[in-house]
Amino acid sequence: MTRDHTRAEPGATERRITGASIRLDGVAKRYRGQEKPAVERLDLDIEAGEIVAFVGPSGCGKTTTLKMINRLIEPTEGRILIGDRDVTDENPDRLRQSIGYVIQSGGLFPHWTVAKNVGAIPRVLGWDRARITERTEHLLDLVGLDPDTYANRLPKDMSGGQQQRVGVARALAADPPVLLMDEPFGAVDPITRVRLQDSLLGIQQELGKTIVVVTHDFEEATKLGDRVLILSEGGHIEQYAPPAEILANPASPFVAEFIGSGATLAQLTLTRVRDVEHEPVVTASVGEDAHAVLERARARGHDRIVAVDARGRPRAWPTLAEVATKPQISDYIDGRLPVVGEASTLNDALDTMLAASQGGVLVTDGRGRVRGSLRIDTVMAVIRSYTAEVRAEDDEPSYVSHTEGSADDGRRSS
Repeated sequence: MTRDHTRAEPGATERRITGASIRLDGVAKRYRGQEKPAVERLDLDIEAGEIVAFVGPSGCGKTTTLKMINRLIEPTEGRILIGDRDVTDENPDRLRQSIGYVIQSGGLFPHWTVAKNVGAIPRVLGWDRARITERTEHLLDLVGLDPDTYANRLPKDMSGGQQQRVGVARALAADPPVLLMDEPFGAVDPITRVRLQDSLLGIQQELGKTIVVVTHDFEEATKLGDRVLILSEGGHIEQYAPPAEILANPASPFVAEFIGSGATLAQLTLTRVRDVEHEPVVTASVGEDAHAVLERARARGHDRIVAVDARGRPRAWPTLAEVATKPQISDYIDGRLPVVGEASTLNDALDTMLAASQGGVLVTDGRGRVRGSLRIDTVMAVIRSYTAEVRAEDDEPSYVSHTEGSADDGRRSS
């Protein structure tokens, strides 16, 4: 069912792919008593190791399609293949045990601890206790939760964002090749949402699963998806392509209207923090001698330092004047610390700066370790360059007529 190999992209290091391809062959869903089908006929190919985002207006069949993949909703007709297996007639309970599933608000069992929630499927599969414990600790660390702190907590004692991280860990517990996510970040505040998106992208970079995400937010779709599937009523594919292609060449008037005006400027949502230059930072561990930290920072010409925990994750971003008020680096945690991941978009970075009233953000890697900072003037320079491109462009509509072959190519998978 899985493919375990590496894939290299230009300028990128090779990464391991453990996901499985997904193919929907003539899949349809019709409900009794309804004149129109929820999904009329869907042919779709999803490559192993990629994220595909389903997006479209209410009633377009995106959630129905997602649930047909793990047969929470049974298709009326058609075939579903995961890897080289036709799972259309497999035992649905066994099928679901081999597919990760994340819903809005986590869907955790409220009276079970975090560790028990994460280990639910491995227990059903008969894993021994030591293996479950090891896997649980590894996954909690992967989603940015300290196992020693969170393993024995109940969901009610955690924030919404933390619960959603546990939900992702639980979905990955049995190492499934496919992860399905239904509006996974819709119930959290905007800053937490950005951090959860970044966490998912970091996890995907490390694990190489095949992930299908349903979202109503086109910006989220373009951020998360290697490819984006835009559906209209009845599960009709309007366009299925990489985000940059959709923004540059919407395949129909429907797509052009759905993504809205200013599509060229919306390219800003495709530019990642890792794609632009960011500044080095001086880090200091909690308990470190403040005088030594001040000397180190001044020698490098910095006016701030980043206090980090034992794993290198940022806790606070004090000025040197603030550091000088205490003999050691304090254990203070700044709850409004402006942080974005390397996979964040420049829109995310700008929003985070504005929300925190800061002229910059800290940049972290997939495990949450600080890697540098990004200044607002760097973001503004990119915005100015895109604005100049928009002004230089033709005012002609960019969508392609349905009668042209290239539009059909864009709407259907290869």
